[in-house]
Amino acid sequence: MIIDRTKKRSTREAFGRALADLGKVNKNIVALDADLSASTQTKLFAKEFPERFFDVGIAEQDLIDTAAGLAAVGKIPFAATFAVFATGRTYDQVRNTVCYSNFNVKIVGTHGGVTVGEDGATHQALEDVALMSNLPNMSVIVPADYAETYAAIKYAAEHDGPFYIRVARASLPDVFDDGMELSVNAKVIKEGKDLSIITNGETLQECIEAVNILTDKGIDAELIHIPFVKPFDKEAVIKTAGKTGFVVTVENHSIKGGLGSAVCETLSENLPTKVLRMGVNDCFGQSGTASELMKHFGLDSESIAKRIVEIRK
Repeated sequence: MIIDRTKKRSTREAFGRALADLGKVNKNIVALDADLSASTQTKLFAKEFPERFFDVGIAEQDLIDTAAGLAAVGKIPFAATFAVFATGRTYDQVRNTVCYSNFNVKIVGTHGGVTVGEDGATHQALEDVALMSNLPNMSVIVPADYAETYAAIKYAAEHDGPFYIRVARASLPDVFDDGMELSVNAKVIKEGKDLSIITNGETLQECIEAVNILTDKGIDAELIHIPFVKPFDKEAVIKTAGKTGFVVTVENHSIKGGLGSAVCETLSENLPTKVLRMGVNDCFGQSGTASELMKHFGLDSESIAKRIVEIRK
């Protein structure tokens, strides 16, 4: 599979477009933001439906509690801000107000992972998936491109209960076709026999290119994309591990508590298998361009392929 890196689209814009489109067919959908509507792209919804848009200012705890209040009276609120604020600064409100009450609140955290870039460690959410996936009643989605982000917003709007959807800052090449439907099932991007690579989010593009590099080196890798970290498709993980006997996980997140941990938990309980976790290794991010940081943390395609070749020697 070839990725065209010359053509990229913003996943944040996909969120904003999806929200505005859904607002036209469902009058119960409302949007909330914490003074970042241009960055999160909720401004697209605000332009269409100013009476259903609420900017609470730089007050993220109020963002979540206000969204919970709207959900309590039958609305479907989408609350958006940077991922580091949406999950860290608001954790008490998300846990005790949204999840404990099982309110129908959709939290969209934009600017996730090290690709936030020059904003540095304070703004790079590397533990957000871990925080949200450990909360009862919460569903967690990490989409990979424009089409899948649009589909994730649609899915969340159509399914009851709390959702956390993590959206990248960077514009990304297309992997999936517009109009796709999202499901909780993993997607087999490429079948293989020598090892399994499991990923999600923006590292999917890097893994596709890494698989191409490995193919040129005579290594037949299977590539699995799992956008839902919760609920988690355990059967797909067990199946691919049983087929290849060696699993590599790749994520733009800490290796603790995210996709890699979900894979390890699944396999340790069902089919003990050697797993190599690739991600941010229990440290904070740094300031730099998105591409520089992906390379620094070993998440670019060449670094992924190189490490796999080394560990297989």
